Amino acid sequence: MNIADVIAVSGRAGFFNRDLAAVKSGAKSDGFAYPGKPVSSGFTRIVQPGKAISVMLLLEDGQVAFGDCMDVILSGVAGRDPLFRAEDHLAFMQTTLRDRLRGRPIDQFRPLAEEIDRSEYQGKPLHTALRYGITQALLHAAALASHCTISEIVAREYRCDIATAPLPILASCHKEDVQMIDRMILKRVELLPHASFQQVERDIGLRGEKLIAYAKGIVRRVREIGDPDYRPVIHLDVYGTIGELFGTDTAAIASYLGELKAAVESFVIAPSRAEQIERFRTLGAALRDAGHHVGLIVDEWCNTLDDIKVFADAGAADYAQIKTPDLGGINNAIEAVLYARDKGMGCCLGGSGNETDQSARITAQIGLATRPSFLLSKPGFGGDEALMIQMNEMLRTLALIEARTRA
Repeated sequence: MNIADVIAVSGRAGFFNRDLAAVKSGAKSDGFAYPGKPVSSGFTRIVQPGKAISVMLLLEDGQVAFGDCMDVILSGVAGRDPLFRAEDHLAFMQTTLRDRLRGRPIDQFRPLAEEIDRSEYQGKPLHTALRYGITQALLHAAALASHCTISEIVAREYRCDIATAPLPILASCHKEDVQMIDRMILKRVELLPHASFQQVERDIGLRGEKLIAYAKGIVRRVREIGDPDYRPVIHLDVYGTIGELFGTDTAAIASYLGELKAAVESFVIAPSRAEQIERFRTLGAALRDAGHHVGLIVDEWCNTLDDIKVFADAGAADYAQIKTPDLGGINNAIEAVLYARDKGMGCCLGGSGNETDQSARITAQIGLATRPSFLLSKPGFGGDEALMIQMNEMLRTLALIEARTRA
């Protein structure tokens, strides 16, 4: 089966881009907006709607495969590519990419995906958002050409075993939306609320008291309205604020996390990857020595397949957040999960609220084939919609595979 044509159109991503440098410089929120001047390159506002490019591959038998190009909310941070501006890349998609892909066979995914992931334009690597969306489309096309699920393509080409049940999901919630958190509790999500704690004084407290109170409030609400046997993992994404509050005092951070009793993502955002690894390793050792059972999740400076391999080899974290758009080609996310599992490091096959329904479905299918520790809910931050999209995609896929196996 060959690719007959390539069609690209600009559209909406699932959320927003936010200039984290401006927020951490003291920008004050006005509702959801942040009035004031952005700091990071490419931003026209501190918070602005995310954009996407949908790339569609018309196959020679008339079927259409597609994937969506977009970046994460906090673009340009800790080694990530700069803000993705769809208007800057649409002409490339409609001309150069079209010429590169027309007539190419799509019976296999991996070789062509790796070629696209390594390709350049005008002497530079393609933006991670482009590599992400194009390879999604290639994976979808390979499944259509083979008349099977995406999970089966991944399992076949990467020699892995498909899960027999849906994967756990971390529900990414707005921390201020108490009704949303109630809904996730009632739906028995396995991990929650993720949330977003980006400023020390506002979100953590100058003595750390606000985050402690928040975590205790989640536990209390689970006990009040949750089923008697429901015990979710409390997972909090703190965007380096704990490191900002306590500095390099590892003992103080370990003591604080022991009191917090929650899995913590990005306790620090160090100036470099090497320092990030060392901070995580040092804190992990301190937590073990103190007998605190706290999961440390690394995100920033763990953006690429190479980054994830280095963190896994160093034993620097309990889990890696494999933020799929940051890795570029979706082939890299597949390899990242398999490598982390092989090295005994847990992983979240995650991504961003700024993604789309299609990228979320494809991620869920990849998850079934590679079996990460859990998925992150996406797109958006509505909770219900993302949970429905991902869970139903997994249930449908497993039912199809089971039916074909019986037949």
